[in-house]
Amino acid sequence: MEEFQVKDKTLAPQGHLQIEWAAAHMPVLNQIKNRFSKEKPLKGLTLGACLHVTKETAVLAEAFLASGVKIALCGSNPLSTQDDVAAALAEKGVHVFAWRGQTTEEYYSCIEKVLDYKPQITLDDGADLVGTLHGKRKEGLQHVKGGTEETTTGVIRLRAMEKDGSLKYPIIAVNDAYTKYLFDNRYGTGQSTIDGILRATSVLLAGKNFVVCGYGWCSRGIAMRARGMGANIIVTEVQPTRALEAAMDGLRVMPIAEAAAVGDIFVTATGDINVIRKEHMQKMKDGAIIANSGHFNVEISLKDLEALSVAARTIRPNLVEYKLKDGRKLYLLAEGRLVNLSAAEGHPSEVMDMSFANQALSAEYIAKSVKMPPKVYTVPKDIDETVAELKLKAMGVKIDELTPEQKKYLATWEMGTT
Repeated sequence: MEEFQVKDKTLAPQGHLQIEWAAAHMPVLNQIKNRFSKEKPLKGLTLGACLHVTKETAVLAEAFLASGVKIALCGSNPLSTQDDVAAALAEKGVHVFAWRGQTTEEYYSCIEKVLDYKPQITLDDGADLVGTLHGKRKEGLQHVKGGTEETTTGVIRLRAMEKDGSLKYPIIAVNDAYTKYLFDNRYGTGQSTIDGILRATSVLLAGKNFVVCGYGWCSRGIAMRARGMGANIIVTEVQPTRALEAAMDGLRVMPIAEAAAVGDIFVTATGDINVIRKEHMQKMKDGAIIANSGHFNVEISLKDLEALSVAARTIRPNLVEYKLKDGRKLYLLAEGRLVNLSAAEGHPSEVMDMSFANQALSAEYIAKSVKMPPKVYTVPKDIDETVAELKLKAMGVKIDELTPEQKKYLATWEMGTT
């Protein structure tokens, strides 16, 4: 089997510096790494991971290596790999198969190379590794004890697999941990999405009509950060409760068909397909900017955009101008892929500290557990709370403790008004 495949091995020195910088801002994962190095709870296991190959993922990989595991890693998006980090990971002994700018064929080929290592635990970001394992590479299922999933999109896919009886091993939905989605999805996606848009376009957000498609936790974060920079936020939704929440948050809510005519910048973050389609593009202003922050490049119909266009040219990195038949120009960012990872560096290390701490502790939980039925599980409450406690400690934040009297009051029902 191949040991690794990266774009340029000579980039490793810069990658090591990037990893060092990330590690300095990930105190929770460092504490877990120190414990893992002493206890070796995963020793002898092989982990197969399909994750964004970033400096933060490298810190997670270091924690696993300290525990005595073998790691095979591929990228979870063709454009999100940081090539210097991939080269550095190869030097550290990770079997990494990832480089920026992969074709779809190369992307899935790298997933298969990871599966060649016959992992006992899988770590996924979008469920493509799990999907390949359950489809083309079913023979590998016999080796797997369990896995984790990092994203909303991936959890949606896995719950669909569980519902129709296709899921063959247990998966812990790391995305659904409080210390993941309340911080990673909201603050991480919010900041990194704006970062990606600004790096790709350098436009002023203040005064722009900024359309956010969806109002889940990722979209909430995007809307919050864009609003903070002076943009006028418009939210589109299909779920009544979320639409109501956006309205109560003081945002304009309307169908995408109406928003299309007034928006200056559009960002999708729904996890669904064809959110922005031909009929919407036909209504957009000349110069409208379209971006996606959902996991897959399916939320913007690229087929429709190309069909409406007579020419396309790259204006600057991650910014393509599409000239439409009627003379209008629409601008697509990062090929419709995750703009925060394709045009920027992804989430800040501080927020990934909690997400990857959940990954590490969930993998340990799977390794130590007895056989679990094949379904999607939430992160155990004690893991979630441990991550929160470690993060607060690292931030120097102290909180109160319940008194014995308060604990007794909460544990009984007899005492009411006195």
